[in-house]
Amino acid sequence: MIAFLITILFLVAIVYVLTRIIALLNIDMQNGFTPGGELGVKEGDVIIPIINRLTFWFIHIFRALVVFSRDWHPRVSKHFKEFGGNWSTHCVINTHSAEFHKDLLVPKNANILSKGLYEDDQAYSAFDKNARINGMDLATYLRKKGIKILFVTGLATDWCVKETVLDARKNGFWVFVITSAMRPVNLKPGDEERAIKEMKAAGAIII
Repeated sequence: MIAFLITILFLVAIVYVLTRIIALLNIDMQNGFTPGGELGVKEGDVIIPIINRLTFWFIHIFRALVVFSRDWHPRVSKHFKEFGGNWSTHCVINTHSAEFHKDLLVPKNANILSKGLYEDDQAYSAFDKNARINGMDLATYLRKKGIKILFVTGLATDWCVKETVLDARKNGFWVFVITSAMRPVNLKPGDEERAIKEMKAAGAIII
């Protein structure tokens, strides 16, 4: 009986420690990137129930950190075709496009990271040097919280998710990529597969 209790206490201690070093990072689940948006990703809304379940578990069961990233562009941005960039105008500050999808579970006091804040920003990665959460870049914020392991979901697999995962690995974080909770753009056939291979080669764990 004593050995059993010690085992249980040991497992509880492991779970206690793990829940304080893990975080869920939900990438750019905004109207502009889901079906009907300017850059709507096919089936981008299908993954919302999965992300919601993960968010619920991380917040209410694990008591762990959840971060939501968002594109938060100024009206004039070199990210947009209109000003020499590659993309249609999307996710402009305080527009419907920039809002999170209505079905996404976003707590009232959500931890929100904004990226693409300046005219010259491309900011695919949530770890972009100009992206901000509580006045800090993401790497600094996560380290202050004691986070070492990230679970990543969102849009799109072959763009912002990929760049975020690669930068997370460069910053020394362990990363789990939840493929069932993301979808690709696939501008070119095979972009999704290449993105996953690139993330895996960087040391991310694909699940």
